[in-house]
Amino acid sequence: MLGGTEFVGRAVVEAALGHGWEVTVLHRGRHAPPPGVRALHGDRTAPDGLAALADGTWDAVVDTWSAAPRAVRDSARLLRGRVGRYVYVSSCSVYAWAPPAGYTEDAPLVEGASADAGQSDYARDKRGGELAVLDAFGADRSVSVRAGLILGPYENVGRLPWWLNRVADGGPVLAPGPRDLPLQYIDVRDLSDWILGAVRRELSGPYNLISPSGHATMGALLEACARVTAGAAELRWTDPETVLAAGIEPWTQLPVWTPPDSDLHEALHQADVSRALATGLSCRPVGDTVTDTWAWLRSIGGTAPRRPDRPPVGLDGETEAKALATDRARDDR
Repeated sequence: MLGGTEFVGRAVVEAALGHGWEVTVLHRGRHAPPPGVRALHGDRTAPDGLAALADGTWDAVVDTWSAAPRAVRDSARLLRGRVGRYVYVSSCSVYAWAPPAGYTEDAPLVEGASADAGQSDYARDKRGGELAVLDAFGADRSVSVRAGLILGPYENVGRLPWWLNRVADGGPVLAPGPRDLPLQYIDVRDLSDWILGAVRRELSGPYNLISPSGHATMGALLEACARVTAGAAELRWTDPETVLAAGIEPWTQLPVWTPPDSDLHEALHQADVSRALATGLSCRPVGDTVTDTWAWLRSIGGTAPRRPDRPPVGLDGETEAKALATDRARDDR
């Protein structure tokens, strides 16, 4: 495991250990990996940062790198003769914008990506990582896991933790509608289980790795948050037009939510995942994801870790209150 101390990497490591696998983790030493692994230290952005991997053989490597593709290139080239399969956790962001509803793994990809590139933007960085793995391992020994929205314990982006803490604070909560808006996401543990299955079954190629669209709805997600936090929150369902008229940004200020019938919704919540389902993807109920994330969040004091390379998410109280007041005034007319 390249990484293995935070969110996706940590979940993959814990799942592998749970199956009795022997796990080696290469990490920078900023966070401790789960107990039970063989820990190696190295910074992939530094000269000789991969020296700890100079010797050894492994059945598979899992890589979640999100910055300069050349770091993936260097790792893949170093390991190609000593690793059976390279699993790269990519993203549905690699598709050319905006992919239509129902897009498959054959949809057009972003242009301008290169395995040799430095860091640019997220979509090209991830596509460059895919190209780096393909170059070193070939199509038959590589897997591109094109994940969508990832939720669950250890989340370090802040989307579900923000909703949980906001609902736990109680009071009127701006709940962006419609209530039955279909969502598409993957619990990090279901993602990890599929990755291990891909290694066992010697899968190859790209896979959209998210739940089926509508596995949960916006209503089911927020009502689960209200249930597990047991606070005095009042979910006030607000139509999309009112939310957007208030200048509120979908996805960032209201995490997870995107307006229905929009490019954002089609790209983020309407991918075709039939290939992943046919190869063993199983998705747990949204209530389990929310419950377990809340338990983890409370166990660390309520404040989730945050990746420094991602912008903050969430809505400030003043903007929320103004939007709710506007919505209430319209209803009173």
